[in-house]
Amino acid sequence: MIGRLGKEEHGQALVEMALVLPLFLLLLFGVMEMGRIGYTYITVSNAAGAGGRMATIGGTNPEIETAIKNAASSLSPTSLTITITPTLLSQRYSGQGVTVEVTYPVQLIIPLISNVIPNPVVVHSKIIMRLE
Repeated sequence: MIGRLGKEEHGQALVEMALVLPLFLLLLFGVMEMGRIGYTYITVSNAAGAGGRMATIGGTNPEIETAIKNAASSLSPTSLTITITPTLLSQRYSGQGVTVEVTYPVQLIIPLISNVIPNPVVVHSKIIMRLE
């Protein structure tokens, strides 16, 4: 009777793995995608800060945009959306706040994850700094 019990359970581990593996892979890929989104958010946030610092010392819009693109060198510069307010350098005065907004769309790689959260995920950072 004991020998017979062992033979009936042959292949049990394979069936358990077949049931658990898809869930495990979905969780693993979800963590990877969230890591990519988190990395992009930190990069965009740092880039907005670099642009804000350049704006506070009186940088022109092209200089601010270059500082942002240099800080976000790991991202596609054509996909970055940069908004600087006030837009003209002549409208910026000492003590006044300058707003730098940076937006970047993160394209999800895993198709199943894009069914759960919107694709692309738009990462946005805004910083307001006073001019010196």
